[in-house]
Amino acid sequence: MKVPVYFSKPGVICGAGANCEELWNTCVSGSQAGIKKISSLSGKEFYVGRIDDTKLQKTNARFDMRIIRIEDAALRQIDDEIDKAAAKYGRNRMAVCVGSCDNGTQFSVAAHSEYLASGKFPDGYSLEVQGADYPATYVSEKYGITGPSVAFSTACSSSAAAIIKASELIRSGLADAVVAGGVDVTSDTVLLGFDCLEAVSSDVTNPFSANRHGITLGEGAAFFVMTKDKLEGFEGIGLRGCGESADAYHMTSPDPDGTGAATAMEKALAGAGVEPGDIDYVNLHGTGTKFNDSMEAKAIRQVFGDQLTPVSTTKPLTGHTLGAAGALEAAVCYLAIEKNRNKSGNDIALPVQVWDGVQDSEIPSVNIVSKGKPAEHKGRVQLCMSNSFAFGGSNACLILGVV
Repeated sequence: MKVPVYFSKPGVICGAGANCEELWNTCVSGSQAGIKKISSLSGKEFYVGRIDDTKLQKTNARFDMRIIRIEDAALRQIDDEIDKAAAKYGRNRMAVCVGSCDNGTQFSVAAHSEYLASGKFPDGYSLEVQGADYPATYVSEKYGITGPSVAFSTACSSSAAAIIKASELIRSGLADAVVAGGVDVTSDTVLLGFDCLEAVSSDVTNPFSANRHGITLGEGAAFFVMTKDKLEGFEGIGLRGCGESADAYHMTSPDPDGTGAATAMEKALAGAGVEPGDIDYVNLHGTGTKFNDSMEAKAIRQVFGDQLTPVSTTKPLTGHTLGAAGALEAAVCYLAIEKNRNKSGNDIALPVQVWDGVQDSEIPSVNIVSKGKPAEHKGRVQLCMSNSFAFGGSNACLILGVV
């Protein structure tokens, strides 16, 4: 096993909850109250994992956009942990790694509309707002962090990649602590773009079902402080292993055999120095599209064989939060370990998947923890795996565990 990198508690916000307690309660109850039907700019309606605007506050950001307010809402929850890291290591020994797919659409779409109409951008508009780096830049500016500030935009694996890079910065000695995570927003650009790909479900997403027909989008943010030492107040949960692969099978479609996904999982297991049977729970990427669920089930079967490792996707509760998904689902795994510490038997609770239970006979069956169905588990929750598989074959896998 590699030298572990420690996690602080996560700061989270999404349609399923505005903090860790709310998110965990949603995950174990299977409430879909955070999935709401909204109208897009075109007038078409979509189900979306939507954050209530009352949960967001104005910020002092140079570009006070909704995506930054979402990011800030998650970051405020770990202010104390960021301060502890700064006090121990110095802000010059801290770094920032943020995954996101949005490019300031709240401002940039309006600005481009005015440019097309009048031939000039509105006063005060800066092209910097469209840069992929701004969510990371905001974190550095907010906390005065002067170490590396790195942005990741690899579609749905963005924030998982950010967490992996954070661990590499720490293990290489380039940083002692990293604020790492991701944020994304369900803009009209995102909704209509995915709709053009015919990837959005007309109903709330129904992953791994024979009746599935697409994703439900969502927005959110999740952040950790990652450190080389276990700081006061940390729960002793860390990144035990991680793996990445790039199968580059297609611009939007995954490799149908699941080869790239399986490779990422195998690398994570090897890095953690554990066997598939040691994993107590897997948070699946589980988007609900025909191709993702098929290839992911094949990859799980390839890696885990016939072992009944409990799995679920929490996207029917949160929506698919795109660039934030890897960090948000890592936070779900963190909470699964923390909330089940020293528990066994019927006291164990795992994140449930809400679906119709109609198994697709054309793909391998997996041990899905379903709402209303007692979970088949291993009597412990000490190691959890989180999968993130993105457009272009960018695959990432994280293993969180007790350290």
